[in-house]
Amino acid sequence: MNILIGTLLLWGLALITLRRMTRQAKGELPDVFARTRTTMAFMIPRVFVGLVGAGFMAELLPVDQIEQYFGEGSGFYGIILATALGAITPGGPFVAFAIGAACLKAGAGLPPLIAYITAWSVMNLNRAFAYELPLMGRQFLLLRSAVSLPLPLILGGLMLLF
Repeated sequence: MNILIGTLLLWGLALITLRRMTRQAKGELPDVFARTRTTMAFMIPRVFVGLVGAGFMAELLPVDQIEQYFGEGSGFYGIILATALGAITPGGPFVAFAIGAACLKAGAGLPPLIAYITAWSVMNLNRAFAYELPLMGRQFLLLRSAVSLPLPLILGGLMLLF
């Protein structure tokens, strides 16, 4: 039901934006629709592969180990492990969310899953070494990492309370 509500809200915002554009910037609509088609052509195959991959991965994951290390009873240990794995997961959202969805289907609890996705998004080591270190420098990377490290642990820990 939450997905339906979110989808309807996004459609509503898109329609409101379209209505405003038809009033204020009608000449730009063809360009907007062309960019929309380009984005959809780029995203749809990736989303499809990610969802199919998550389904296959969920069938291949060892359910007993996922439940043991990341299940509801894993406690803070599961959050720490998920944080470490999230930090080293390579790739973009199609990889990370597919892994998260597969683990959820295999019995992972929400606290470790939230820690995993948060760690992947705020402290991914692949992005840090490929982009941050060479572009922003060591001091920036160390400072941002020190500030970011507690975040997945805090969010996962808060989820343990609910």
